[in-house]
Amino acid sequence: MKQLAAALLVLLALPCPPHAAAAVPGASVVALLTHAYAGRGLARPELFRRMAHRAKARRRLLSEPTNARPVRARVRAGLGGGGGGIVTNEYLLRVSVGTPPRPVALTLDTGSDLVWTQCAPCRGCFDQRLPLLDPAASSTYAALPCGAQPCRALPFASCGGGGRGRGNRTCAYAYHYGDKSVTVGHLATDRFSFGDDGGGGNAGAGGNLAARRLTFGCGHFNKGVFQSNETGIAGFGRGPWSLPSQLNVTTFSYCFTSMFEHKSSVVTLGGAPAAALRGAAHVAGEVRSTPLLRNPSQPSLYFLSLHAISVGATRIPVPPPASATAIIDSGASVTTLPEDLYEAVRAAFAAQVGLPLAGGGAALDLCFALPVAAALWRRRPTAVPALTLHLEGADWEMPRGNYVFEDLAARVMCVVLDAAPGGEHTVIGNFQQQNTHVVYDLENDRLSFAPARCDRLVASL
Repeated sequence: MKQLAAALLVLLALPCPPHAAAAVPGASVVALLTHAYAGRGLARPELFRRMAHRAKARRRLLSEPTNARPVRARVRAGLGGGGGGIVTNEYLLRVSVGTPPRPVALTLDTGSDLVWTQCAPCRGCFDQRLPLLDPAASSTYAALPCGAQPCRALPFASCGGGGRGRGNRTCAYAYHYGDKSVTVGHLATDRFSFGDDGGGGNAGAGGNLAARRLTFGCGHFNKGVFQSNETGIAGFGRGPWSLPSQLNVTTFSYCFTSMFEHKSSVVTLGGAPAAALRGAAHVAGEVRSTPLLRNPSQPSLYFLSLHAISVGATRIPVPPPASATAIIDSGASVTTLPEDLYEAVRAAFAAQVGLPLAGGGAALDLCFALPVAAALWRRRPTAVPALTLHLEGADWEMPRGNYVFEDLAARVMCVVLDAAPGGEHTVIGNFQQQNTHVVYDLENDRLSFAPARCDRLVASL
């Protein structure tokens, strides 16, 4: 806390360019995503171990006493008892910011709102491969004044430097996440490029978004479990600072390729509704829909009604009020369940798999020891019971690859689920959303999903 207070004091003294307001009209765009580990040449077991390690690190952070948090819980309501989305740095949106445009790589996170990237001067930041964004080098950068509506709407903001009287003082923010990651910086606007002019994506056919002036956090103090491939976070939540909200779109969707394939994924802001999925060449099954719910205490998050979970023929009911508090979160990797529900699911898998549980050195808690023959003969995958999430009006039947991982060399098979210590929410992470086209209809509060060949969708752009 003392370090953050000092960070804010230094930040208040940093000079910023004058403010220049600009409207943000509605938009439609298709952009490519890359997995955070793409191009590193890591084998599948190593990719899985790293994902599991991050999940365990966040679980330890979430189990710490609340007085260990570096920022007060009122900074932002969200996952983890007062924080924002549990970010695990999986799928990165590559755009460009400023004039001339400079590349940034932002984690796509439906569990939070703020769009931010690390900026120079960096008083305390994590290592990143891309050069720091330098606001002084952009002719279109403008720091927001304290009186601007986006600054007033932030739960934790202060007035920074700017000179020429109080009315020109700039907006300094502090924004934290449920895993105790934090960003502190100046709230600003600049030109964001999504198309072929440097954004790393492709403007959709008929799309009207090439570049727009957006509000974002220019972070000068950023701490947490981040990776060098990313530079910040793109919040896709319901709040006013998120990318969908700023672009005034009524729908967005994504289609994540497997984290083991190193192929590009795709995100769409605006455009066709979920009905367009029916009959699409990349869709490999039935399109199903369920209501998107709202929680007044956590208004930025996307809630679903989860009635039960089936493991094979065993149906495990989710009692209220927990049945109405499932969250879909693109920024979390491993799906987490409240402890009582997790223990029931764990027991059902243990009873049906018919293999001994692996020792304490396994990547996740629910792992099984494979027989020697599995590694020697490379036989067909071990049989596991089906996993189904029974949502309001729709069953989400998970493909085997979305909840099972086998490491034949280590003779271990893991069910990719975990317990949320003290958590009251089920959080559906992105590992369970691989090769699924997920559509958020914000106008009608509906979530639609269908099994898909996401690589085919990318190839068709």
